[in-house]
Amino acid sequence: MNYAYLDTPIGTLLIAGDADAVLQISFPSRGKAEAGWVESQRGPVGEAVRQLREYFAGERSDFVLPLAPRGTEFQRSVWRQLQGIPYGETISYGELARRVGSPKASRAVGSANGKNPLPIVIPCHRVIAGDGTLGGFGGGLPTKQTLLALEQGASIRNRAVAGR
Repeated sequence: MNYAYLDTPIGTLLIAGDADAVLQISFPSRGKAEAGWVESQRGPVGEAVRQLREYFAGERSDFVLPLAPRGTEFQRSVWRQLQGIPYGETISYGELARRVGSPKASRAVGSANGKNPLPIVIPCHRVIAGDGTLGGFGGGLPTKQTLLALEQGASIRNRAVAGR
């Protein structure tokens, strides 16, 4: 497994993957390089580093990466739905549960959302509580707030540029 650390406005991220896909993005307080991993930006890990730098610079709104998140079928179905939430927008946990086909499973959806092994790239930060509050986030609520503000600011800038 290859890994790289990336310094970002929300702190350092650990990105890990193999020759075929990115498998993990974590905050070092929640994950660290494991024994046998090799620090290298080759392949998908290097591409993830490049695309995440662009994202944090406000130059990228979609990620085009080979991903292989590990989880249950239900978790993977939630994570697939997360990828359909447009940049700069949010939905509620209840709406996400409806999109997954389990409208009464908002708690289960919230749990799957919290186990997302590829935050930011699979945008779990775009899911908020039904009352408009932020809800939870593995990187902490200030990080979630920063990510949402970054996307809102970039969306506004992009619309202004397009309107010229």
